[in-house]
Amino acid sequence: MAWAGIVTKILLVIVCSVGGYLIAGQIQQLSTLTWAPWAGVGIGFSFALIAIWLVKFIRRIPLKVLIGGTLGLLMGLLIARLISYGLISVENTTIRVATYVVLVCIFGYVGMVLGSIKIEEMGWPSWSWLQRGGTKGGSLKILDTSVIIDGRIVDIVQAGFLEGVLVVPEFVLQELQHIADSADSSRRVRGRRGLDMLKKLQESDQTEVRIERQDFSNLQEVDAKLVALALRLNASIVTNDYNLSKVAEVQGIRVLNINQLANALRPVVLPGEVLRLHILKEGKEHGQGIAYLEDGTMVVVENAAKLLGQEVEASVTSILQTTGGRMIFTTLKSPEQNHRH
Repeated sequence: MAWAGIVTKILLVIVCSVGGYLIAGQIQQLSTLTWAPWAGVGIGFSFALIAIWLVKFIRRIPLKVLIGGTLGLLMGLLIARLISYGLISVENTTIRVATYVVLVCIFGYVGMVLGSIKIEEMGWPSWSWLQRGGTKGGSLKILDTSVIIDGRIVDIVQAGFLEGVLVVPEFVLQELQHIADSADSSRRVRGRRGLDMLKKLQESDQTEVRIERQDFSNLQEVDAKLVALALRLNASIVTNDYNLSKVAEVQGIRVLNINQLANALRPVVLPGEVLRLHILKEGKEHGQGIAYLEDGTMVVVENAAKLLGQEVEASVTSILQTTGGRMIFTTLKSPEQNHRH
């Protein structure tokens, strides 16, 4: 829970600050200085903030990258240690220690970077149970391009209705970048919006966002890669693409469709209910007027084509649920009164 995280951070700051105060006060060389304990408080407080920042940063790094980087770091330090045995013959202690520190920094850094990169090439399928914490069906949820561009996923996450790890495949990132670099202005705006939404998700404390670098070179379509990745990781797919939803469901993949969620949350309108509507345009059939509810639901009003731009009262006659959303059919409650308006 969010409050538990806040309490933990506060306790960490208090412990580090008090510890810094006590340590600085016990150092013999500083014991005569009255300001030394308070400097220790500042140093302890700073270390606590650094630790909090490190946790927030490390949360965004995939587990196997962390393990690979750690293994690479240990190997680098081991190599540096072995090389340092050749420095025993050096009589100057300063040169020996400085050289050892340089070797540790160089080989430790190289090992950590190479380990985090090369671990991706191993492609071990057993990583998935580590990432899901061993739970079947897992908490991994793969985001497709459409749902990132849509943006409603950010509000859903911030409201706490979507838990677990959100996985963004690297090939989805590449598609977003391709759309953002498009020559078409409308596609370019959509692509940039998608990148902005992804950044907001990464900055949110409500969930963890992980970039998945697995790719499927034998597949060309992004949707096919999403399905293959979901099967490999035993993950769900979050989308608002109708066709992708059906293809994934056929293969036994759990799908969270944002459009279905939006339809479920729309206000219930019952036959006979009276709505106050603003007629915006003519309908496809003769005499029909079209209006919209606040949530975007289309309302067809019979015999309202001549009332464009006016507000009318209409009674609900029927409701039609389609794959594209919900349509409400109505008739004017009092045609004579509406004509006077």
